[in-house]
Amino acid sequence: MVFSIKPGIPGITTCRFRWLQIAACAVLAWGCLQGGPARMLPLGPSAPPLTEEAAAGTTAPEAANGASTLSATGQSSPPQLLESASFGLSTVEVIVNRNDTLDRIFRRLKLSLADLASLRSLPGLKARLDSLRPGESLRLSHRDGALFGLERRLNESETLKVVRETGGLKADVLQNPLESRTRILRTAIDHSLFEAVEAAGGHDQTAVALADIFAWDIDFVLDVHPGDSFAVTYQELYRDGAWVKDGPIQAASFISQGREFVAVRYVDPEGNAHYYTPDGRSMHKAFLRAPVEFTRISSRFNSARLHPILHHIRAHKGVDYAAPIGTPVRAAGDGRIRFAGLKGGYGNVVEIEHTRSIVTVYGHLSRFARATRVGQHVAQGTVIAYVGMTGLATGPHLHYEYRVNGVFRNPQTVPLPEAEPLDARWHSDFLARSAPLLASLEEPLGPALVAR
Repeated sequence: MVFSIKPGIPGITTCRFRWLQIAACAVLAWGCLQGGPARMLPLGPSAPPLTEEAAAGTTAPEAANGASTLSATGQSSPPQLLESASFGLSTVEVIVNRNDTLDRIFRRLKLSLADLASLRSLPGLKARLDSLRPGESLRLSHRDGALFGLERRLNESETLKVVRETGGLKADVLQNPLESRTRILRTAIDHSLFEAVEAAGGHDQTAVALADIFAWDIDFVLDVHPGDSFAVTYQELYRDGAWVKDGPIQAASFISQGREFVAVRYVDPEGNAHYYTPDGRSMHKAFLRAPVEFTRISSRFNSARLHPILHHIRAHKGVDYAAPIGTPVRAAGDGRIRFAGLKGGYGNVVEIEHTRSIVTVYGHLSRFARATRVGQHVAQGTVIAYVGMTGLATGPHLHYEYRVNGVFRNPQTVPLPEAEPLDARWHSDFLARSAPLLASLEEPLGPALVAR
């Protein structure tokens, strides 16, 4: 606040003037208690009168609750711009809902759609604004419907920041550098892979990644036993000293009932990242061992099984994976859908033709995925349907068959075709890059590598 008090105003007695002085001091004290320090100009006839503009200019930083407006370069804007822009601002944090768009959010908050159009017209910004993710948060600052700022975290290392300057809205992508730390876990399994990783100080994210790497060779529901062990080298990412997430696994080994499996990650000169065995064979197989996340096997491949509904001996030419109704069922390998519909005891069923005269069958489905139709090409891992109990079924499960040249084979034990090996052009580069990563799996744990 700025006060200018003139003592010799005609018609006012000395007593009244003193009372006015006391009142002015009280107002000054009240202003200090409410918003911070106020300035008082020297008393005298030359002091300028108090104006609305002066009062607004001095109180703006306090009204903004300490919020600062940044320029596109990340530096503080000139004081005049900061004071005029931040006065009376409201800041709101919005959690993005499913199917939300910025247009819907702006309409919900009654913000200017003209500002949104200006925002989307900024170079390179449209794609960063259209890809909202459910659950993420946006921070918006506004006044009387006009947008003054927007902040959105694009990923762990980048933040989009939009501010209003004298020339209009301006955007910048701020870098939040991440620190990478190498981590090695090595331990034995007592009960499950997830419990072992957690006990060693790791995170579920790495346990899932480890299971994915060896999924074609090891069934982590049925084939993991007490005494199995693993070693894994990976990166942990930190920001400002706080853990953010685990990076990709660089190398891993898993010993299951005396059999050792080893994998190493390699990014070729064209930027493709895959996992390979130490001699360059792909860890990826042409087929998934199990096309659904199941809780247990309710019925195995058996040439003489008593049928639970028909009550007579009948060969069970597939494997039944028990899982809750609605669990996604994935294509075991790349192929073309040759049948999708209702078929006898199978109930709702999908049949996929693959190369090498292989056909996979998925029965008792509750419903089909939206894109599942006859003639459609699907990639390995694509969701094609959902677990159910249609047809001759006593409970929810997936009936899965694997046929080669029309002959039924046991999906749990049939040798799976290999995927394409490492390109011969990159073999020498692969060996050079993978050697230190594979060596890290054999190194004894030092003080820096002990699991926390």
